[in-house]
Amino acid sequence: QVQLAESGGGLVQPGGSLRLSCVVSGSTSDAYSIAWLRKAPGKEHRGVSYIRRSDGKTFYRDSVKGRFTMSRGFSQNVVYLQMDSLKPEDTALYFCAMGIMADDDYGTWSSATHWHYWGQGTQVTVSS
Repeated sequence: QVQLAESGGGLVQPGGSLRLSCVVSGSTSDAYSIAWLRKAPGKEHRGVSYIRRSDGKTFYRDSVKGRFTMSRGFSQNVVYLQMDSLKPEDTALYFCAMGIMADDDYGTWSSATHWHYWGQGTQVTVSS
């Protein structure tokens, strides 16, 4: 059974940094495409970034490009989301998810309905 566990969230001031971790068990992180999605209060889940299984290419939503970096750890069972220059609008519950995803289109990969396995989420709050 595939299980995902996120950690690393917290309260940070605007301009600060956090690194989120996602530990995968019951599979390896490269068995599927893997993503970070977030859910802000009153809003739907939306994709932040994802690594496509077929070629290892990484995709980002426009608002985090140049600030966030998604990567795999030395262990194939861990992925990270390095978040720099954080803004109040980045405040959300961040989820790690895995699924059979290969699309380039943000409107497709950012939708929660395309991701099959989910963690419980880790809260990120950006506030002064």
